[in-house]
Amino acid sequence: MIIPIITGPTASGKSAVAIELCKRVGGELISCDSMQIYKHLDVGTAKATLEEQAQVPHHMIDIVEPGQSYSVSSFLRDCLESIDDVLKRGKTPVLCGGTGQYISALRDGISFEGDPKADEEAERLYREYESSGIDGIYERLVQVDPEAASKIHPNNTRRVIRALSVYLATGKTFTRRNLESKKEGPKYPFALFEIDYEDDRSVLYDRINLRVDKMMDEGLEKEARYLYSLPIDRKSTCCQAIGYKEFLPLIDNEPGSTLERVAYEIKLNSRHYAKRQLTWFRYIDGINKIDRNLDIKSQVDYILSVLEAAD
Repeated sequence: MIIPIITGPTASGKSAVAIELCKRVGGELISCDSMQIYKHLDVGTAKATLEEQAQVPHHMIDIVEPGQSYSVSSFLRDCLESIDDVLKRGKTPVLCGGTGQYISALRDGISFEGDPKADEEAERLYREYESSGIDGIYERLVQVDPEAASKIHPNNTRRVIRALSVYLATGKTFTRRNLESKKEGPKYPFALFEIDYEDDRSVLYDRINLRVDKMMDEGLEKEARYLYSLPIDRKSTCCQAIGYKEFLPLIDNEPGSTLERVAYEIKLNSRHYAKRQLTWFRYIDGINKIDRNLDIKSQVDYILSVLEAAD
């Protein structure tokens, strides 16, 4: 069985497509989202509603407490266990999410075995990339591993992060590490589908702005204040996430901070993040583009046709 992964930038509508696909094939949804793993953080992570979860079983959401460490290796272990569980019960796993690091590691069968710190370094670099972009990371790669840098385009964020994380963890260049390791490949065959907004990002940005307005109406401020009331490090992953970190000036009563300014910053940062996601997906080979102008039924028809042809 070829397992579909539905991805796309934030607010692209991938969850709705994945849920509809699950309904059509008797599937269960497995999240590939680095924020939906956290309990109690529902609005800011665009987590499936209780109604949606009642329609289709969901996995890999609400599995760790805010502030708890959770690595790419943790995700791979838990996600593969979820896939095994769904298959054993005769159901179809449908993966959905926009965290590029998770999706790439899963689909490519990347193993961090033998590099005990590579996973941690990659996670840290990915967070830096999400907040600041790839330029500084690529410049460091040029300094420590010019051979790898010369072969990797600066915008190929997935490979840039992987190459630098290997060097930081092992002291070995990416080329040398690849020669020494034997990648087993993915445990299952995956087909990757992306809802395509590359041709007109303004449509995606409008969707992001509307989503943020909806989150604000649904109580995002209350959720952020709850998060920062917890006795956890404000530098932890969940506290630095878009949709929460923008509230810190307001919560700390900094001069000039208003709720309107917070909403503006969330929209701006979300649009920048979506742009980085599009860049990330652009350098993943073999991705199937879903026409965003089709209705959901037709989008699912397309996914099923690709899966049937590949079997």
